[in-house]
Amino acid sequence: MKKHNFYAGPSILPQYTLDKTIEGIRNFSGSGLSVLEISHRSKEFVACMDDTIALVKELLDVPAGYQVIFLGGGASLQFCMVPMNLSEKKSAYLVTGEWASKAFKEAKLFGEAVEVASSKDKNFSYIPKNYAVPADADYFHITTNNTIFGTELKKDPDSPVPVVADMSSDIFSRPVDVSKYALIYAGAQKNLAPAGVTLVIIREDALGKVSRQIPTMLDYRTHIKAGSMFNTPPVFAVFAAQQTLIWLKEKGGVKAMHKINQEKASMLYDEIERNKLFVPTVSDPEDRSLMNICFVMAPEYRELEKEFSGFARSKGIVGIEGHRSVGGFRASTYNALPVESVKALVDAMKEFESKN
Repeated sequence: MKKHNFYAGPSILPQYTLDKTIEGIRNFSGSGLSVLEISHRSKEFVACMDDTIALVKELLDVPAGYQVIFLGGGASLQFCMVPMNLSEKKSAYLVTGEWASKAFKEAKLFGEAVEVASSKDKNFSYIPKNYAVPADADYFHITTNNTIFGTELKKDPDSPVPVVADMSSDIFSRPVDVSKYALIYAGAQKNLAPAGVTLVIIREDALGKVSRQIPTMLDYRTHIKAGSMFNTPPVFAVFAAQQTLIWLKEKGGVKAMHKINQEKASMLYDEIERNKLFVPTVSDPEDRSLMNICFVMAPEYRELEKEFSGFARSKGIVGIEGHRSVGGFRASTYNALPVESVKALVDAMKEFESKN
């Protein structure tokens, strides 16, 4: 039976990436060695790293003056690296979910950190509006997509101070004006590669402005200078990222992928709205994520939740259970998820409705 993979992360990868990384495990770039055992200083892997960085710049139209680096530690390490490198006196945070909350907590270790706005009052089910970013902040931090609660900031913000964005779960899913950001970071395990590597895009002139001493490994300048090879990088994950980016380019790039993602999300949200058994957890369509579509059983059908989960699994649909803090269901529709999988979920929802 075909599996329809809706897991939130680690998540579905393109079949192209799976096939090419399997080849690379057997024989990487004609070297006769596996990518799992080859030196990161070898000419084959240096070429891989260079090409992966070039593809990021091309697909996101990264302007001059920015550097692309690949780091370990996941996006969670960036929660402290960002304020350590950028916060001299004060930072500002938009708190829209669990990961934004964790980033805000870490920022407080490095000076004053202010909460510009939060949607915690309604269990992070909306994006705050009409807030003011303090003009004296060193930077303004946002989390563009909320994987747990299903909200997304779909527009690049205008800010009086440099903007830092955690784009872990919607990177490469839609066009982004990189010039509006001082720093973008993204854990790879949603839309790019297996877990283990983190993408960072940083404007060079944002660095070197803090008075504190920064540990060598936690200083972005260290990794820029060393071309992401100050220490051994996550070689396999970088190679897999290269394959995903090649696939994305062949698919027409970020704009083409955004159109497909809108189609998938619209198809599923329309069914959630139509089906009497289900209700969306995010009421405002403007705030709804294109990547993590969250919904619950309607109150009068709440007792059917486990039954629907089992029914979906019988159809090959996996990974739709919601986060424990929300419950219900979460369908993650990342770039690699085919339209056919969304259709399979919609058909299952319709069939389950007809049975109940």
